[in-house]
Amino acid sequence: MTGALVPEGADTVFMVEYAEEIASGKVRFTGAKTNTNICLRGEDLKAGDRVLSTGILLKPQHIAILTSVGCINPMVYKSPEVGIISTGSELVNPEEKPQLSQIRNSNGPQLYTQTTQHGFPVNYYGIVPDDEKLTKQFIQKSVAENDVTILSGGVSVGDFDFVPQIIQELGFEIHFNKISIKPGQHTTFASKGNKYIIGLPGNPVSSFIQFEVFALPFLQKLMNYQQPEIRLPMPMSHDYFRKKADREEWLPVQVTSQNEVRMVEYHGSAHIHAYHQAFGYISVPAGTSELLKGELVDVRPL
Repeated sequence: MTGALVPEGADTVFMVEYAEEIASGKVRFTGAKTNTNICLRGEDLKAGDRVLSTGILLKPQHIAILTSVGCINPMVYKSPEVGIISTGSELVNPEEKPQLSQIRNSNGPQLYTQTTQHGFPVNYYGIVPDDEKLTKQFIQKSVAENDVTILSGGVSVGDFDFVPQIIQELGFEIHFNKISIKPGQHTTFASKGNKYIIGLPGNPVSSFIQFEVFALPFLQKLMNYQQPEIRLPMPMSHDYFRKKADREEWLPVQVTSQNEVRMVEYHGSAHIHAYHQAFGYISVPAGTSELLKGELVDVRPL
C-alpha cells in the first residue's frame, strides 16, 4: 500500500490501475510507462539538514513538517495580547439607533476583526466617552492587561483629544504622533518598556489602513516574524488625477477581467464602503499627482 516499505530488490512500483492478474501471485503491467513511484530515504531531508528556520509563522504545512520529525514542543514566540478601545462621546454600539450627532461605533468591531483574523488574542473594552479621567482609567486597564493597546480616535488636535497627554502622564514615550500619509496622518506610537500604545485616527478608513500598513506588521514583529509584502504590479485601466500630492496616499482599487487596475469611487477617510468590493489598495507616492492608463502600479491585496 501507499507509504509501505519497498520490498528488497524492487526498483519500481506501478499503480494497481495498471495491473492485470495473469496467474496466481503474478501480475502484468498494462500501462505504457510509469515512474518509479518510490520515495528514497533522505530525499526530502538528510541528517543534519535544517528543518525550519526561525522567523517563520507556523501554518498547517509547518506543523506537518515538525510532527514528521517528532518535534512536538518547538520554541515559539508568544502572540502579543491586544487591547482595543474606541474613544468618542458621539459613538453608540452597533445595536443602538444613533440619535442626532451620534454614529455607530464601526472602528471597534473592525479593529477587533482585523486583529483576531491574524490569530492575536484581543481584549475589547468598548467605547469610552470624551472624559479625560475615564479615558485614562480605560488606558491604564488595557496597558495592565495587554502587551499592545490600540485606540481609535482622540489622537488628533481636537478639544477632547486627550490620548497623547494621557499616555505621557502614564510614563510612555511618544515616538511620533503624526505621519505624512493619507489617510491616517494623526497616528501615534508610544512605548514604555515592553508595553506599547498605538493611537489610530477615528475615521474608519484611516484606522483600517493604518492597522494594515503599520499596526499589523508591528504586532508580527513582536513575534519575530516579518510577513513578506505582496505587491502585484498591474497596469492602470484609465487615467487618474488627484488635486493634492503633498502626502503618500493609499487608495482602494479593483482588478478588471483584463488584469488592469480600476480605481474605486472614494470620498475620503470616512468612506469605508469604498472597501466593500475592493480587491486591494495602491500607494500613490508624495509628489505624484497623476497615474496614466497603462502605467504599472503595485497592488496590495486585502
